[in-house]
Amino acid sequence: MVIGAAQLHQCCASERWVELVEAGAPYDSAHELEEASERAFAALTAEDWRQAFAAHARIGEPHPGDATGVAEQSGVAGATPDTLAALKTANAAYEARFGHVFLIRAAGLSAEQMLAALSRRVGNPPEVELRNAADQQRQITRLRIRELMG
Repeated sequence: MVIGAAQLHQCCASERWVELVEAGAPYDSAHELEEASERAFAALTAEDWRQAFAAHARIGEPHPGDATGVAEQSGVAGATPDTLAALKTANAAYEARFGHVFLIRAAGLSAEQMLAALSRRVGNPPEVELRNAADQQRQITRLRIRELMG
């Protein structure tokens, strides 16, 4: 299957990641694409990771018109106003501390579970949290690759 840069960018917004993965195309299976993705992730710098993170909406505030983001954050749809307010406050504290949006593979999680993870992770040292966010980006990318490859 031939995958273009625009499709890859929807999986992960790091330009370096897209370039590295696109260079190995075409891929015959989702598994081959996932392996290429992991190799590309190994080559990313902190700035590449932050570029990928910047494409994500805040938890509880999916970008309007982003069907993927809305679907991935579907657990927020039934959240109480108090939980949504707590997410907004916690997101702001996280971003002030780390300089990037809180990233979590939200698919299948409730708003309360996302808030609990956010509350735990805001206390991490920056280098630990960068690794945590990168791991979440990997998981999100893996889900999106599987959807892309059908």
